[in-house]
Amino acid sequence: MATRAKGVGKVASPAFAAPPSAFDKLNIRPWTRYFTFAEDEPFVLESGATLGPITIAYETYGRLSPRRDNAVLIVHALTGDAHCASHGRHDPEKGWWEDLVGPGRVFDTDRYFVICSNVLGGCQGSTGPASIDPETGRPYGTRFPVVTIRDMVRCQARLLDHLGIERVLTVAGGSMGGMQALEWAVLYPERVRSTIPIAAPARSYPQAIAWNEVGRQAIMNDPDWRGGDYYGTPGPERGLSVARMLGMITYQSDPSMARKFGRNLAKDRINPYTIFTAFSVETYLHYQGKKLVNRFDANSYLYLTRALDLFDVAQGWGSLEAALSRVQSPMLVVGVTSDILYPTYQQKEIVDTMVRLGKDVEYAEIDSPHGHDGFLIDFPLMEPFLREFLEKVERQVPVEHR
Repeated sequence: MATRAKGVGKVASPAFAAPPSAFDKLNIRPWTRYFTFAEDEPFVLESGATLGPITIAYETYGRLSPRRDNAVLIVHALTGDAHCASHGRHDPEKGWWEDLVGPGRVFDTDRYFVICSNVLGGCQGSTGPASIDPETGRPYGTRFPVVTIRDMVRCQARLLDHLGIERVLTVAGGSMGGMQALEWAVLYPERVRSTIPIAAPARSYPQAIAWNEVGRQAIMNDPDWRGGDYYGTPGPERGLSVARMLGMITYQSDPSMARKFGRNLAKDRINPYTIFTAFSVETYLHYQGKKLVNRFDANSYLYLTRALDLFDVAQGWGSLEAALSRVQSPMLVVGVTSDILYPTYQQKEIVDTMVRLGKDVEYAEIDSPHGHDGFLIDFPLMEPFLREFLEKVERQVPVEHR
């Protein structure tokens, strides 16, 4: 069982052990802390299945103010983790939102207490398919129950309870993180002062589900997947690599690929008349596939993509209008002009519904050639409207900064 995290705003001790996992490629950082709950009473998932104990891995940046009112929750996308930014000069590893989180940046860690956790079902320290099932002493594998975006958010709420935080200044994230931000606004409207869903829909549409299914089939048809019980072996590396290759295509756009690769041949190719890898765009995809294999668990990929497919913020509320009518605070919805995974009409659907309901909503677009990945690349384009929105939220109710 993982050591329970103690204290707020302090660096984790090296003695903090990573939660039990059979995923031997797990990269646990010294800044990671762990919160374990549902030890005595199992956590009931949206599916009705129970799970426990549950460990959530998280990192924090900055300090919590005496009034505990300067907290910001950053939520990650599909293969992200709790390391959204580095922790200063003693931490050389940059995070996935490095240019937005830190001293003087949009999510200013001299002003805000930033929290970022690894989601339930993940493989970067939080409980997931690679975790040890306490009933069997073996990794869950496909015996792990299906989880949803709502389940992830409910776990994050338990983490905030543990940290003594009743309400956050904002919840912000892109893609799967944007889905979580939307879920926060609907499920816990009284706990958020604002939300920033980026490049995310109100529900997954058929094309996105279709792409995810092809990725899952690539993994499950790899003979090394072994029905999900591959721990202790290299696992379905080829299948996961192909799934990532497909994903990388959906995260980009035709202009971005044309600009980066054109029709250039791979460096070691002179003759293109081959059925094997010939173009530079192909070598890029192979590189990205192998890169993910080195840091991510294939079963987590299966479970998290299924959570994406199941996402519908209206689930249980009857309609999108009924769900969004619960929102009580300002929302900034952000789209990416060249996004083919979650096109901007899907963000505008959220905005249009909010406007009809008379809610405080703003819409901004990242005019980017980089496709869905724009929210992870085009930081200079995002910074002005993110900063302006946060300043507006703070003007409504001033925040005590540390």
